[in-house]
Amino acid sequence: MAEPTSAVSDRQGPDDPANAATGAAGATGTAASAGGADRDADAGLVLHQVAKTLGGRLIVDNLDLRVRRGELVCLLGPSGCGKTTTLRMIGGFLRPDAGQVLIGGRGYTTTPPERRPTAMVFQNYALWPHMNVFRNVAFGLRLRKLPKAEIAERVERTLALVNLTHHIRSFPAQISGGEQQRVALARALVLEPEVLLLDEPLSNLDAKLRVKVREDIKEIQQRVGITTVFVTHDQDEALSISDRIAVMNAGRIEQYAGAHDLYREPRTRFVADFVGTMNFFEARVREAPAGGAGGIGRVAGPGAVVEVGDVAVPCQAPSALTEQPGLVGVRPEDVRVGQPGGVPARVVREVPRGHFTEFVLELGPLTLRAFVGADTPVGQETVPVTFGRALVYADGKLRSERPVGRADG
Repeated sequence: MAEPTSAVSDRQGPDDPANAATGAAGATGTAASAGGADRDADAGLVLHQVAKTLGGRLIVDNLDLRVRRGELVCLLGPSGCGKTTTLRMIGGFLRPDAGQVLIGGRGYTTTPPERRPTAMVFQNYALWPHMNVFRNVAFGLRLRKLPKAEIAERVERTLALVNLTHHIRSFPAQISGGEQQRVALARALVLEPEVLLLDEPLSNLDAKLRVKVREDIKEIQQRVGITTVFVTHDQDEALSISDRIAVMNAGRIEQYAGAHDLYREPRTRFVADFVGTMNFFEARVREAPAGGAGGIGRVAGPGAVVEVGDVAVPCQAPSALTEQPGLVGVRPEDVRVGQPGGVPARVVREVPRGHFTEFVLELGPLTLRAFVGADTPVGQETVPVTFGRALVYADGKLRSERPVGRADG
């Protein structure tokens, strides 16, 4: 087995002499050209107009990203969207064709990985099978030729941080997959990087263990206060672990926001479709008449109706009103079942999901999915339906003409 490359800086200057001739990508002036020295110096990580082509295909397309110090940001998207390529450019394993990489306000665009203040945890962990836990974690420190006493102190302190002190003499084959993941995390943290990079680190674990380990990662990240970029295609991981999420598509960031805003206010159809489940259909959204919609009572609040053919469904919180039919999206949990004044819908199927029940409903020309509480009465042929939140899209972008909050970008 070849020795893994250290992905952590030896703390020499950013974009050292070999990079000085790169002009805008060099250390001097980089922060200013990225849109303000003060903001860039205050950020943990900045990518400015970063681009990369591989095999004749544009993988990352003039991408901008700013990560606050101590923040955990997920790059979320489908296979081929450019998230792993972006992570590798941050770590120095790929050089951008254009753009700048700033860490702590300093330029590292062309700096090799071993001289960056970053550490990478790879998908396959890359642990040495013939080395025990102590030696695996100490590997990078030994490459730096640190004193033995300092190595021992830092390794023991880091293993205590990840709750693996009791396995200090164990070998990788003697510990579980989750424990191996924490060894890989410890091996990165022991080098005290400024930015921690995680490349789908939970993909090799079973479902229950993934939940436990991602909680461990978040707890450790918060305790250490390290700026972290976490790549995943799993939306549950991203929503549960992130301070903010950058949803990527075709090499660009579609939306950059906190989990709540991203889920409740997806700014593009792609984000709405990729994150969570969404009922999409063509409809017109208009203000509810004073006497109700076609004799149907209005729901409480600002209210509107969503018109699909001859059916007018009361809706409490539309993002916009429309004169002509357009694309409307409603989350299954916003399909309200059993509300007074609702429109009758036929129950096609009930699917128990444990803590909730999924209803498949026919409402006029529509087939809708609804998520309702497990205590909702089942076995009914028809149920009254209203909409809570309805999102209106035009040309693939959210129309928001009423106050719906703001994405934290």
